[in-house]
Amino acid sequence: MKNSLAFENVRISLESIRSHLLRTVLTILIIAFGIMALVGIITATDSIKYYLTQNFSMMGSNTFTIRNRSMNVHMGGDNQVQKRYDPITFSQAMEFKKRFDVPANTAVFMFASFGVTLKNGSNKTNPNTRVMGTDQDYIITSGDEIEKGRNFSQNEIDEGLSVCIIGSEIVKSLFKNKEEPVGRVISIGPGKYRIIGVLKSKGSSMGFSGDRNAMIPLNNCRKEFPRPNLSFNINVMAKRPDLVDPAIGEASGIFRSIRKVPVGIENTFEITKSDNIAKMLIENIKYVTWAATLIGAITLIGAAIGLMNIMLVSVTERTREIGIRKAIGATRRVIRNQFLVESVVIGQLGGALGIILGILIGNIMSLLIGSAFIIPWEWILIGVVLCFGVALLSGIVPAQKAANLDPIESLRYE
Repeated sequence: MKNSLAFENVRISLESIRSHLLRTVLTILIIAFGIMALVGIITATDSIKYYLTQNFSMMGSNTFTIRNRSMNVHMGGDNQVQKRYDPITFSQAMEFKKRFDVPANTAVFMFASFGVTLKNGSNKTNPNTRVMGTDQDYIITSGDEIEKGRNFSQNEIDEGLSVCIIGSEIVKSLFKNKEEPVGRVISIGPGKYRIIGVLKSKGSSMGFSGDRNAMIPLNNCRKEFPRPNLSFNINVMAKRPDLVDPAIGEASGIFRSIRKVPVGIENTFEITKSDNIAKMLIENIKYVTWAATLIGAITLIGAAIGLMNIMLVSVTERTREIGIRKAIGATRRVIRNQFLVESVVIGQLGGALGIILGILIGNIMSLLIGSAFIIPWEWILIGVVLCFGVALLSGIVPAQKAANLDPIESLRYE
């Protein structure tokens, strides 16, 4: 009996929606916009979180970097000043690599330039190629993979030979006829280099693409791209994740000794775990989530007012109908539930539309940055509950008004 009454209330609600389609659609759209803003922005931020985690942590949680400056990530109202220390010299970096005996791969590298044009005959890259000087261990510690060719040999590093490893985007720019790049000679800055390897594509990360990197031997880079205050970086990849903290402690002690840092003085270098940037950015994305929640809440308040208004108008227009129902035996409870169900149906239709649009719009961001398709199940559930709550609150006053109508007066209503 209860189930049949509930189905009857839903049927009546749908008939009422069809008979007042325009204003009902407008109310549904207001509710849908609030839920779309909430679910859409949350979906977009979740896709960004996933992307950051995948890209910034691709070196693995067992990798850390030693450099002469702290990370410089500014978001929101954080105006933290970046710390800079004296450059890490080549001799300091190489001495560290020699003395560091924790089970790990240790790589020394430097950034030669961030705006170099590479050439192959008449073909050339845009002047946004990053040239790096590396040793043979950098590929292992950076999370890069060789797709074609091979890594540097120890002899090529020691002798500073004119060989290079390039990213996949550089290959597309320099070899437009899809020639085999390995073994070809190209121009990098002032010198000629033979390609010995091509990196597997990793896509772009926050506007910077590893596919535009060109790597040359460290000693060669020191000669071809000298500059004052040049600082070297050190990557360390522990063999196991449980060795990371001991390795960081050991690295800190050794490098303090190399840099001659007195006891009681803070480090004159920065040790950064590979996933720290992702964690910092993800932490700051919470402000976007709060903004989305505020936008959704304000819109839902407006939707609640609109829904209450449409239900009050519906009660007024259906006064005679309510009188007839009461005259043939409908109780106050039945009348009240009928209007509450109608309000909930409108709210859930708006919620369903908003959730679908929110997921689609949020995943446009995911598509643009190359992240995975995200469905925020937790926020979908929250959206459904919010719509139910808004509809219930908006429908209580009109439903109570309908239930309290006098049947005799209702039948005489024109």
